[in-house]
Amino acid sequence: MDGENRIILNVGGIRYETYKATLKKIPATRLSRLTEALANYDPILNEYFFDRHPGVFAQVLNYYRTGKLHYPTNVCGPLFEEELEFWGLDSNQVEPCCWSTYSIHRDTQTTLAILDKLDIDSERPTEEQVARMFGYEEDYLAGRLTAWQRIKPKVWSLFDEPYSSLAAKVVGVMSVFFIFVSVLTFALKTHPDLRVSSVVTHTIFGANDTVKKIRKIRTDPHISFFYVELVCNAWFTFELLVRLVVNPNKVQFIKSPVNVIDLMATLSFYTDVLLQDWAEDHADILEFFSIVRILRLFKLTRHSPGLKILIHTFKASAKELTLLVFFLVLGIVVFASLVYYAERLQANPDNDFKSIPEGLWWAIVTMTTVGYGDMVPKTYVGMFVGALCALAGVLTIALPVPVIVSNFSMFYSHTQARSKLPKRRRRVLPVEQPRPKRGEVNNQVAVAANRRVNAIKHHPHPIFKEAFPGPKLGTVNGMNMIGLALQGPSIPGVTLPTSSSESSPKKESEAASSSGTSLVPRVGGAMVAPAPLQPRAATIGNVSLLLPLQPRLLTTTSDEMTKRTIIQAHGNYGCGAEASVNPSSID
Repeated sequence: MDGENRIILNVGGIRYETYKATLKKIPATRLSRLTEALANYDPILNEYFFDRHPGVFAQVLNYYRTGKLHYPTNVCGPLFEEELEFWGLDSNQVEPCCWSTYSIHRDTQTTLAILDKLDIDSERPTEEQVARMFGYEEDYLAGRLTAWQRIKPKVWSLFDEPYSSLAAKVVGVMSVFFIFVSVLTFALKTHPDLRVSSVVTHTIFGANDTVKKIRKIRTDPHISFFYVELVCNAWFTFELLVRLVVNPNKVQFIKSPVNVIDLMATLSFYTDVLLQDWAEDHADILEFFSIVRILRLFKLTRHSPGLKILIHTFKASAKELTLLVFFLVLGIVVFASLVYYAERLQANPDNDFKSIPEGLWWAIVTMTTVGYGDMVPKTYVGMFVGALCALAGVLTIALPVPVIVSNFSMFYSHTQARSKLPKRRRRVLPVEQPRPKRGEVNNQVAVAANRRVNAIKHHPHPIFKEAFPGPKLGTVNGMNMIGLALQGPSIPGVTLPTSSSESSPKKESEAASSSGTSLVPRVGGAMVAPAPLQPRAATIGNVSLLLPLQPRLLTTTSDEMTKRTIIQAHGNYGCGAEASVNPSSID
């Protein structure tokens, strides 16, 4: 029959109905191996329950039906991957129409990973995190920190974390001040008005022991620039040594490009001081190598998150930049060759393009839209080649630039979003099913059975409404629904009184105390105790609810009052107020 091939899946409270053959289309998955022996199978409702995301499962079930996996736009990518992993599906099977939208979260995760490495967050780390960073976690938890172990993290945060405290901000401002003074001094001492002229005499020994003296006029920076640079480099040396001593990872500190630049710039100053005598003859060479001091500006990346983002934007856009340089080089070579031969096609006495290498300079200036005007074509054919070169340069540069701008905008927007998010999240504990005590097992079984019975009674399907027209409960395929909660007519330790023999209150209390069973209030002179609840075996198979319900006969007694007492006991301890039995049915 068609009903036997159907299967009901309850996912997150939403019920889905499909065929068993549909779930067999994709083997080796969770849904293809469903059996009634699983713990999440409900034999009463005849359904499988999964506490998972119902929105994603709709696409999963559609994948079984059509063989095409689409990505729901209202679900985050990592959640979609987690759900697919639970159902045993591969996320790479997403259709091409949804792949671009689905893969956005991977780019976002890569961006967030880069921002974590940049350490842009200005929040001060906790003492436990600092102790873990320096390897003092065990001593910190045990309270055995020495004086040096307490001072070292504070000094490190003072020089390496500009936003950790007010004193760290002061140190950061001082460092930025000396950087600007050093760079400004390096630039100003090259001005002619700030230099002092001096005469240098060079002695040259020639052949036949001849001696020649050559006098040369040389300009040197004013002596005040030396003292300014001395103060600045003293600060840089002190800062570099302190940061090296207190840094938790010295290998990473030495490999840092910013620290390498700082070291080279500081050593260049001391090299100039030690080689002053030799520098008289090679002053130009030393001044050329001292240009490394300008690179100290990259130290500002420690104090400016924007510079960090800009540098890593170029790193992230390395492919686009490589593509841009490739097309520029290709266009420069092609147009330099074309303009060289184009200027030679006509008589041109003022030809500026004497060779192709000279044409390379013109092509670079033209393609980058700079246009110095020092070299220009003068023939019509050369002007046409120049126009094509300018247009090609505009298109070549304009195409990759938006990608670089998009990367910078992505990094910057994520940085701003991270600064507004709370740094500490609420802790979510894993779900653990509590294990009931031995005395509570029977009670929980009765409650579970009662809930399942009520679920069938209140189901909106018309079959269930016809099956349960009133508050009465009957049998389903010969099985007593009340008997799911209560089982057995006999109660150990308690004897129900009949009309011929009635127990006295004293004996009843003794029987109750000896058996440990609490009795219900007296009804018609009789005391009745509830039967201990025993779990029954689950019903496996299809339960037909189309048959008419027949009331099941209860155990008969000789006393009408005892009949009512047993009925009341079943009502109070079995199915609650909703379950009732007609006394007239008890014969």
